Amino acid sequence: MRIGRSSRLASLCVVLLLGGVRMADAEEGPASSPPEGPKPNMVGAYGPWLSKQVLGDGPARMSFRTDRWKSVDDWRKAARERTWDRIAPVDLGGEPEVRVDSTVEFDGLHIERLSWQLPGGPRTEAVFLKPVGAKGPLPAILGLHDHGGNKFLGWRKIARIGDEPTETVVAHQNEYYGGVAWANEIAKRGYAVLVHDTFPFASRRVRAADVPPRIRENGVDPEPNDAEGVKRYNRFASAHEHVMEKSLLSAGTTWPGVYVVEDQRALDVLCARPDVDPNRVGCAGLSGGGMRTVYLGGLDDRIRCAVAVGFMTTWRDFLLDKCFTHTWMAYTPLLPRDLDFPEILGLRTPAPTMVLNCNEDGLYTLSEMHRADDILRRTFEKAGAADAYRCNFYPGGHKFDLEMQKDAFAWFDRHLKHGF
Repeated sequence: MRIGRSSRLASLCVVLLLGGVRMADAEEGPASSPPEGPKPNMVGAYGPWLSKQVLGDGPARMSFRTDRWKSVDDWRKAARERTWDRIAPVDLGGEPEVRVDSTVEFDGLHIERLSWQLPGGPRTEAVFLKPVGAKGPLPAILGLHDHGGNKFLGWRKIARIGDEPTETVVAHQNEYYGGVAWANEIAKRGYAVLVHDTFPFASRRVRAADVPPRIRENGVDPEPNDAEGVKRYNRFASAHEHVMEKSLLSAGTTWPGVYVVEDQRALDVLCARPDVDPNRVGCAGLSGGGMRTVYLGGLDDRIRCAVAVGFMTTWRDFLLDKCFTHTWMAYTPLLPRDLDFPEILGLRTPAPTMVLNCNEDGLYTLSEMHRADDILRRTFEKAGAADAYRCNFYPGGHKFDLEMQKDAFAWFDRHLKHGF
């Protein structure tokens, strides 16, 4: 079940209490007191300095929470320009030429397998889903697949098309999505849904055979049903992340500078369809898909409603506690001095925005998830749009389960269906 604001504060108090001295220790005297010095963090003795003197405790210099901006429109325009400058986007051209590779009906859905070629890298593969017989134009969702330490899979993590799912797909959906393909589930509610592989996953992944042997080591390019081979590929892809990061920086761009633009090209494809209403488009995703929702939802006004799942905290959390649990794909050099991480998503203020978190999600610090919630809440309140923002906390670990999907889908229904 969801946890309300008062319960969230109670949970935060528990965390703070657990971080302090136990009552028994206090009664035992100085011998049982915690050692002096800073709390252990990712950069040791440099942590307090980097956190307070470099990153700072107050709002970042381009935060809407400062009194620098006359209106939310003025802030959004300036802060978006700065964010685009920081991510250094690549040029992937305009709307790509789409090819329909196959069409099938499955579980009450009309499904098309699509593909398109971007200027760099392999051909992008995607799936489009809508109810059989649905009359357009329909409200639409751009489904953003997760990272999950699995770059061999992309759209198949959250969609099914009627063929036999592999062992890897079934295990992934069971672990993170309550055993369902959530893109199919929301399509059944009357939505057009597009899910595409993004850089560097599935069809857009880096092939092990294409890198030098020293970098490849034991990496393989397996067949989809080769579960052990998929694991070996993902170990290679994980080890390759820092290489890719250095290469992207050397090219004068960033990881968001590639995948945000790829997601925009997919959004072009979705919005151009005659069976889609381009004025009623949302996006959502878990984990790496939540990260992509933060950036795309914050930077592209075509996203009228956004749901970020399992990817919301602060730069301070990444700096001190949790950078080791995350992909290089999350980071944009210099941006933390301009905006805190939740404020990237906040750039969409006052458009409808939902954030779904889990209290036991080990990828984040609970207190910083709550601080991110407060930052977003104050941003929307300051813009006079408090009702357009909602944040829910759930029990359990990193996931987008059936209860969370129910709440996300209801949010989309409220803002993309009702009133139109």
